[in-house]
Amino acid sequence: MAGAEIRSQILARNVRAQYLAKVVPDEPFMSSEDRSGSLGTFKTFAIAEGILLIVLGILALVFPVIASVWTTVVIAVLFLVGGLVGWISNLARSGRMGRWICFWRLVVSTLFLVAGVSMISNFGDTADALQQVAAFALAIGIVFLVEGVVAFFSGLAHANRSGAGWAIANGVITFILGMLIVTLKFWGLLWVLGTLVGISFLFSGLELIVFSSSMHDDQNPPAAT
Repeated sequence: MAGAEIRSQILARNVRAQYLAKVVPDEPFMSSEDRSGSLGTFKTFAIAEGILLIVLGILALVFPVIASVWTTVVIAVLFLVGGLVGWISNLARSGRMGRWICFWRLVVSTLFLVAGVSMISNFGDTADALQQVAAFALAIGIVFLVEGVVAFFSGLAHANRSGAGWAIANGVITFILGMLIVTLKFWGLLWVLGTLVGISFLFSGLELIVFSSSMHDDQNPPAAT
């Protein structure tokens, strides 16, 4: 019995060694030079992307109406793609979903399709396109109003917790921003989307550059004097 156990243990070790030889390649670990080169490549691409986002953000702030129109076009395409994907996904899973659940999911996907097709078709007319841009901006203002109220009362409900003041301040600022948007005239609404996108791109680009620079500094600390 003891000999059989020893043979089984030796066989198990051999099988394990063969398995490790297959899944673990016989290559040296990445050297410090390779890591430095990989970090340098990442830093280069991150800085390039950050600069591109900053340029796009500045252009969106300089030409907010054009940026608003293109943002609305992207949203229309997303509606269209979302509706198509929803139809395909729901039909593929119809056998595992209830009849009414599948029906209402298809209704929502159809609404996405109709909204996307309607928006894209209306962009042939400049007046209709501008109307859609203004409608989206107004919808964003209403969302900000609701979000501000929810954040404000949520902060009040948790006033005894740390960070509640920030939630209340966020609610007040978001509500004021929503009020500013919904009270704008038609031509004022046209630059809302472009301005928001421009600010988002600008800060995203700055964040990418700062993030990549901090990684570089951590990897290569300054020499002690």
